[in-house]
Amino acid sequence: MRTIGLIGGMSWESSAHYYRLINRAVQDRLGGVHSAPILLWSVDFGPVAAAQGAGDWDGLAETMADAARRLVRGGADLLLICTNTMHKLADRVAAAAEGVPLIHIADPTAAAIRAAGHARIGLLGTAFTMEQPFYRDRLADRFGLEVLVPPADDRATVHRIIYDELVRGTVSPASRAAYRAIIARLVEAGAEAIILGCTEIMLLVDETDSAVPLFDTTTLHAMAAVEAALAG
Repeated sequence: MRTIGLIGGMSWESSAHYYRLINRAVQDRLGGVHSAPILLWSVDFGPVAAAQGAGDWDGLAETMADAARRLVRGGADLLLICTNTMHKLADRVAAAAEGVPLIHIADPTAAAIRAAGHARIGLLGTAFTMEQPFYRDRLADRFGLEVLVPPADDRATVHRIIYDELVRGTVSPASRAAYRAIIARLVEAGAEAIILGCTEIMLLVDETDSAVPLFDTTTLHAMAAVEAALAG
């Protein structure tokens, strides 16, 4: 089995979920007390979030590249960035990985959406993920998906709940109701499915909160890592 390298801590709440998902899947596949060989480099999310807000993506690229280099030196055979937003820097992280493959979080998500027969999808995530082209363009250019995002007020609500609540482990009924309403409006606008494009959103909503299928990037990304690790 290949060793999985996780760049985590953004936030640690979702990184812990990655660890749990990967190990449970490996145990299910191999049986007994098997688990996955994993290396985790977990950053301090405080400075990362501050740099995101300040637009210091060059500084963040070096933080992420340093994490990738550490994992490669530690023996990782494949890498995951355990957050959607920081895939804005995926190409720079991959370049620092010295040939070790990086599994992009959008790819298994888009593949699952296409396999399910959907083409017009709603995207929830941080403001960076919803508003900047790095994520939407990959879904459109590589997989032919039409991507809908909420209007500005709804985007602000989605983003605020992520940073003020979910990354801190806070799950509130009021925020779940807000997300349900935003999802419903995306469905009214024509979304055939919804991407939970932030690795914390699955803490708040599930299939019971939506009239259309939800595609959880955290789970799909983790399962892609398991497949790659077991294929090695």
